[in-house]
Amino acid sequence: LAILQDRGKRCANCGGKIADRFLLCAMDSYWHSRCLKCSCCQAQLGGISTSCYTKSSMILCRNGYIRLFGNSGACSTCGLAQCNVYQLKCFTCSTCWNRLVPGDRFHYINGSLFCEHDRPTIHWRTSLGGGAPWEEGND
Repeated sequence: LAILQDRGKRCANCGGKIADRFLLCAMDSYWHSRCLKCSCCQAQLGGISTSCYTKSSMILCRNGYIRLFGNSGACSTCGLAQCNVYQLKCFTCSTCWNRLVPGDRFHYINGSLFCEHDRPTIHWRTSLGGGAPWEEGND
């Protein structure tokens, strides 16, 4: 994150001319201080002591980076699995492939993600030996 004193630049977020006393340069683009926000949580990143992280064309605050990529920076879907952390593009239902967003309810079953609508239904068989789970349609 660089703070420069230059006029006549356009903001990468809103496209407006930057007439502020200072302009911010991040990811090879210029930003109004109010427009530079975390792609994950929308926290403003224009403060002088604020740190920015970039990965997968996203600009992130420290907490947003850890939330999406963990301390290792790996995605559970396409990289090494570390504590079930997912990139937003990989956070998808295994059945319908719809993208899930932070805050969506989902189910994690046998290493796969399912949206609320597509979660497998588990039934229990009873016998003298106890119950055993089976998925609907698998007799």
